[in-house]
Amino acid sequence: MNRTYTIGLDYGTQSARALLVRTDGLIAATAVCDYADGVIDEHLPGSRRALGADWALQNPADWLTVLEAIVPQVLAAAGVAGEQVIGIGVDFTACTILPTTADGTPLCQLPAWRETPHAWPKLWKHHAAQPQADRFNQVAVARGEAFLARYGGRVSSEWLLPKALSILEEAPSVYDAASRIIEGGDWLVWQLSGQERRNACAAGYKACWTKGEGYPSADFLAALHPRFAAVVEEKLSAEVLPAGAYAGGLTPAWAGRLGLPAGVAVGVAMIDAHAGALGMGVGTPGVLGMIMGTSTCHMLLGREAALAEGISGVVEDGIVPGLFGYEAGQAGVGDIFAWFVEHGAPAAYEDEARASGVSLHELLSARAARLAPGASGLLALDWWNGCRTPLVDADLTGVIFGYSLNTKPEEVYRALIEATAFGTRLVIETFTSQGVPVERLVATGGLTKNRLLMQIYADVTNRPIEVAGTEQATGLGAAMLGATAAGSAAGGFDSLGDAVAAMASVPAASYQPDAGAAAVYEVLYQQYSRLVDQFGRRADSPLKALRQLKLRSM
Repeated sequence: MNRTYTIGLDYGTQSARALLVRTDGLIAATAVCDYADGVIDEHLPGSRRALGADWALQNPADWLTVLEAIVPQVLAAAGVAGEQVIGIGVDFTACTILPTTADGTPLCQLPAWRETPHAWPKLWKHHAAQPQADRFNQVAVARGEAFLARYGGRVSSEWLLPKALSILEEAPSVYDAASRIIEGGDWLVWQLSGQERRNACAAGYKACWTKGEGYPSADFLAALHPRFAAVVEEKLSAEVLPAGAYAGGLTPAWAGRLGLPAGVAVGVAMIDAHAGALGMGVGTPGVLGMIMGTSTCHMLLGREAALAEGISGVVEDGIVPGLFGYEAGQAGVGDIFAWFVEHGAPAAYEDEARASGVSLHELLSARAARLAPGASGLLALDWWNGCRTPLVDADLTGVIFGYSLNTKPEEVYRALIEATAFGTRLVIETFTSQGVPVERLVATGGLTKNRLLMQIYADVTNRPIEVAGTEQATGLGAAMLGATAAGSAAGGFDSLGDAVAAMASVPAASYQPDAGAAAVYEVLYQQYSRLVDQFGRRADSPLKALRQLKLRSM
């Protein structure tokens, strides 16, 4: 019997999860713990210091607190001794960055900076750096910077360099005090191993780093701000390592806290969605992995680099060494449904759900399933949290067309599901229209539990969709990183490809498109595409005008 294990640490938006995984892929135990402060978007913790529009922060103390809880829990749940664990892998939301001192202490934990918002970690969905992202793109286009083509022609306000530039411009004292500006995943690996290591996945997809070339030039960075020219040397300077690489051994201090032996291999971190692609078994070209949760990330592998408009990134060795990894995504999916349940469902529906012993999501899904495609007369644009692919614009906002006095909550709920499905089809067509083949769809994440949603996605895309055999693909992918960092001599693997082949889940279900529904959705999708052009691609979009009015009134 295989008695060698690895631990995958999966750091999400609201919580972190640990998976204890055998090196043959069997998940022996899981444990999850919520962050005490969750997403910080109104006031700093324990403070009346209000945050501005589009801010989203986190508390790094939460990341360590949950770590000390979940690792001992999985060991105890499985009855596994710490000595049987050979490696630890980490996946993390991105781009989630924090400024630290030279020894890795987050600035927000120092009394001098606790009341300063820019000293806190900026969560991936922090969009307040949009002005910096806009200027970044304008300057890059004007200068003809070649790196921009690898990111669909635009960088996002979610990414490292615009966020770092916002610190420099809006809180220069914080920028001066920060010896490092680092991804949350890299910071966690630093804490565990005592070694600062940057991961090529996050550096490539979120910081414009390229294998063989590095980060954007100092000349370009100086064109954004004279002091920004040295940001790479001063704030980012550290070795960048590929997925599956060994970062260092677990420190004695953390070994004692977690119940593991000192020196256990710690792998370099990876973006959560990309780790999910590994866990789903996305290891060959043409397979589109969809990690579906609060947002949706789309991962695709190719043998060659194709510079596709609106694609969030194409990075050599970005997911699997030896292949080009493509990333696209939708900035809001599950978050949109949660918003509607919280703010759009009437009390009578809440009462009915409570009396039936189901969640409000389940009630709305059941009612929406009785509706035929197109029956509601509604059509929505899924931009509640901006548009990531293909427009790369966090300033865009959501719209629902076709309301009447007879519109019911379940009709709106279904229209929102359909809108996110249209958004995924737009992502697929963005790939295929520019020569990047998509031959197979595989999905994972919490949203795959919703059968109505998955069937709508199959009908809208008119493609079969497989559901990965585990709902914990991201954590499983992280466990693969730990197994590869450990190496075969310790009972792990010498390549990430070998780890994927041995540990990835197999599909558990498949949704086939219905021809009749697909025909109706073809008509609706053409209308959706027209609305994307009218409201998303035009500089004079009323959505942008409305947003500017809102910001000026705050």
